[in-house]
Amino acid sequence: MGRLTRSAGWVAILIPLGACRERAQAIQSEAELKDMVHHMMPIVAQTTGLSFKREPLVLRRTRTQVRDYLIHKIDQDLPPAELGGLQAALRLFGLIPDTLELRPTMIDVLTEQVAGYYDPDSNALYIPEDVEPLQLRVVVSHELVHALQDQYVHLDSIIEQRHANDRRSAAQAILEGQAVVAQIPVLMPEQKPDTFPLGWFWQQRAAMAAQQAGMKQFARAPLWLREGLIFPYLGGADFIVWFRHKYFGRSVLAAMPHSTEQILHPDRYAAHDEPTEVRYASGEADTVQWEDNLGEYETRLLFQQLLGNEAEATSLATGWDGDRYQVLGPKSDVLVWYSVWDDAPAAGRFAAGLQRAWAKRRAAGGRRSEVKQLTIDNRPAVRLVDAPADWKGWLALPTVHLSGGNE
Repeated sequence: MGRLTRSAGWVAILIPLGACRERAQAIQSEAELKDMVHHMMPIVAQTTGLSFKREPLVLRRTRTQVRDYLIHKIDQDLPPAELGGLQAALRLFGLIPDTLELRPTMIDVLTEQVAGYYDPDSNALYIPEDVEPLQLRVVVSHELVHALQDQYVHLDSIIEQRHANDRRSAAQAILEGQAVVAQIPVLMPEQKPDTFPLGWFWQQRAAMAAQQAGMKQFARAPLWLREGLIFPYLGGADFIVWFRHKYFGRSVLAAMPHSTEQILHPDRYAAHDEPTEVRYASGEADTVQWEDNLGEYETRLLFQQLLGNEAEATSLATGWDGDRYQVLGPKSDVLVWYSVWDDAPAAGRFAAGLQRAWAKRRAAGGRRSEVKQLTIDNRPAVRLVDAPADWKGWLALPTVHLSGGNE
């Protein structure tokens, strides 16, 4: 899951605005914006350790044009069949209400949130005309980092990976986290992000939540969408600070993390702890409508949504080593989810927590659910099946094979 518009850079303003107040500029024209970009480029290059190969364009856009762009990117990223599959999965997991329509919700929330974006196709920064002068330097500096990243890694190839949600989420955390960290010295040269304590950015979630409370669309969006927008910026920034300490002088873009587990637990990245690949066997029990994975972070969000306790959710998701789910059936009403764990105790905790969570999730009649601990290819695993009681697949459940990971 987590498939939001990846190239639309929603900017989280983390720097105390009072510290930037004397630097606010009443910039109106594209010529003035171009001059701002030109002067910011050397600082962005210095803070990222990467030099610009070319200067990006910078253009103004109306809020209507921003919305049109977001609609185009969402529809490009999620064509109708894929959108339907993802929406069915989110509903089956209980991450969005059964009545929520995903596409208009995403469009409304992102239109409200986007303060600027970088488009790899046109090598241009797009700045909405209604961005306040106080925010302008934040927006431009953040999107300028994305323009620089695109000169070293092909952003579209990262953000358009299909059916690889967790890997995409990890990559997005690097791209957004690096932009957050790099924009700080641009805005406030006296601030040195490398001196921030590890975990500092994630601790700003309460302040960000208070800042977002006045934004109507964001405030009423489901937890999955709200937290999915925040995580890449804050969780990613913490990983970037850790990386700069651990691998001084190296570029994170040359060795991107492959899972949100590695973002949440950087020691797993340092240990080259790669996620286990879970592959469904051929000969499915029913029509596959959608297939993807959650990853550790969205597994945590699932428990947070169903059990309402963030600390418990974090504990239950820790030890994740891989997962894969399928949405099946002509009505997209069957969910089969396999997860693999570092060890048997982690699998046991997860299975017990999932059993409790699902007991709260499923009160409707006519359905059957099963949470079962398994051993697959000598690895501890857990399988969740939630389907109509009369589903024919109960007689021959889909199976999976494992590869990689902590074998």
